[in-house]
Amino acid sequence: MRKTTTSSKTLRRMTPEAIEAAARADRDAQPLTPGDLKRMKRTPQAKIIRRALALTQEEFAVRYHIPLGTLRDWEQGRAEPDQATQAYLKVIAREPERVGRLLNPRPH
Repeated sequence: MRKTTTSSKTLRRMTPEAIEAAARADRDAQPLTPGDLKRMKRTPQAKIIRRALALTQEEFAVRYHIPLGTLRDWEQGRAEPDQATQAYLKVIAREPERVGRLLNPRPH
């Protein structure tokens, strides 16, 4: 099998303006409009954190003392965490084991 290489001499350099023009000329790759962005749902932060920790909704809710219904509302976009809760979720994201131990101490 032959290895293919590309010489930088054969590549044409494009200006940022040329790149923009080429992208806009592609009908299948048009920029998102403000209306498009409004219709799109952002993946809630709680869901990203929970998935990164490989926890079910139930496990996450129990471990971090969050009502299950509230967590589901956040993840499904029916409600958003308030500012204090957003800070709590950031702490969970950075120190999940420590927060879990503090909230769920093991009996001696």
